Parts: sequence; C-alpha cells; structure tokens
Amino acid sequence: MTAKKFAGIIPPLCTPFNDDFTVDTESLRRHIEFQLDAGVHGVFVLGSSSEVAFLPDAQRRETIETAVDQVAGRVPVLAGCIDMTTLRVAEHVKTAEEAGADAIVVTAPYYTRTHVAEIDRHFRLLHEKTALPIFAYDIPVAVHTKLDRELVLSLAADGVIAGLKDSSGDEAGFRFVLKERRERGLDALAVFTGSELLVDSALALGADGAVPGLGNVDPVGYVLIHDHVRSGNPHAARREQDRLLSLFTITDVAPPSRMGRGSAALGAFKAAMKMRGFIDNAVMAPPQLPLNGDELLRIKQKLAEAGLL
Repeated sequence: MTAKKFAGIIPPLCTPFNDDFTVDTESLRRHIEFQLDAGVHGVFVLGSSSEVAFLPDAQRRETIETAVDQVAGRVPVLAGCIDMTTLRVAEHVKTAEEAGADAIVVTAPYYTRTHVAEIDRHFRLLHEKTALPIFAYDIPVAVHTKLDRELVLSLAADGVIAGLKDSSGDEAGFRFVLKERRERGLDALAVFTGSELLVDSALALGADGAVPGLGNVDPVGYVLIHDHVRSGNPHAARREQDRLLSLFTITDVAPPSRMGRGSAALGAFKAAMKMRGFIDNAVMAPPQLPLNGDELLRIKQKLAEAGLL
C-alpha cells in the first residue's frame, strides 16, 4: 500500500443480475468478499464493466448502497456517476453521496458534441456540487471524446479532480501524464491505468494503481503484480502479467460476426465469475447477447489453463 488513499488494485466490479434483470445483491455481496479476500485496495462500482449504461437509476442506487454496506469501510468504494450531461451527472453524484461512496468517477459529457472548454466547465461545476473526490474517467471508445492532457493536469492543479482512470489505450499519452505530474509537483493526483494488459508496465512507470476488468475473474493475479512491482521484483510481475495476458483471451471466444465486443467481453467475465463461484448467474442486461455452449466451454478450458479451476 502507498500513502495515498486511492492506490493499488481497484477492480471495476461487474453487476450480477437475476433472470429478470434485477440486481442480484446476494451475488454482489459474495463477489465483493472474494475481492476483499484477494487483497484488493478498493472497489469501483457503476463503471463500464458494471454495465452502468444499461442500469436504470434505481438499480444504480441499489448497487452503490449494497457495495458500501458490504465493504463496510474496509477499502474505498468508488462510484461511477456517468451520464450524458452535467445536470444528469449531478443527480448521480447526489445518489453516491447519500449511499456513502468514498469517491465518484466521471466521464466527459457524451451524445452532445462538446468542446474542451465545455468539458472543463463540466468537471468544475460538479466539483462545486460535491465534497467527494472526483476521478476523471478517460474512455473515448464509450464517450467518443479523448480527455485533453493539459485539461486533466489543469483540473488536478486546481484541485478539481483527485484522480484519473485512463482507459483510452493511449500509452504514450498516459506516460506524458505521469511525466507532467512529476514535473509539476501534482503528487496528490492519483493516476490509474484501466488496462488489464499493461499493469506491470504502468506501475513501473509510476502509476498509483490499476482498474482492471479482468480483476473480476482473477483479483489475486493483479494484486500479485502490484505487490511484485512495489517490492522491486519486475520479473515476477511480468510473469504474472503474461499469465493474465493469456487469460484475457476469454474475451475473444465469441466472434465479432455474432455479437458486439461489449457482449463478448462482459459475457466472458461473467461466465468466468460464475464458473469460479463468485456469482450465481451470468446474465447481462439487454440488448447484449449471451455466449453459447461452445464459447462457454472454451472459457472453462482457459480458466483451467490459468490455474483457476
């Protein structure tokens, strides 16, 4: 652990569903316990892996409340407050505050066309409305806007954001953020990679932690990477990262001709979680499509190869 409150491995938890698409709170509680037993340093609910875009507001609230109650202060709980525009996000922020979240995670506005000045105003207005730390979530594949690097650093310098979750896939840009953070003395800014595949590299470069979706399936592996890097054993970290690199191919078992990438990846995560006993049901919110029997068999084989079954 580092001295920062927000550091280490903080998996973005999948949201378990019942057959009627209501939140399976008992599975969520059990999954959280598996995560905490693995040694994770926090949990993040209502992110992309949580299917936040598919959840009605009442289910969002139930998910945060369940997570906060189950964690019971043992690690920080980050809550995604993700929506199209500032006023809509502000309503989710209020919900997160009332539920007892420790921080909120916010993207740039989407659907509407936005300018960098409008994104800047978006974050600053939200900062005025809450005392909770704000993490800027850079995920252009979902919101179609890449967060401007100078904007992120400016918001950090002014105390508007407390952290960055970078799921942009722009490794060079991520490295520039780490470099500029160091040179500008912005040590309070917590910088996380959202990549499952480059955690060892990101930590070695100075990132504070990682938010890996595959951590839903193998949280122990990511905690080991973190611990190996922090203890000065990069070779052990790389070996563990390579194992997880192979495990991540569960997200490729469903062909793109049959379903979207989101269905394939989240379906694989949830199927693997069910196979490992973390949750009872691998149901995904509609209109996402389920995996078929052959694809599930291949996931089971890959879990066995990774030593997880």
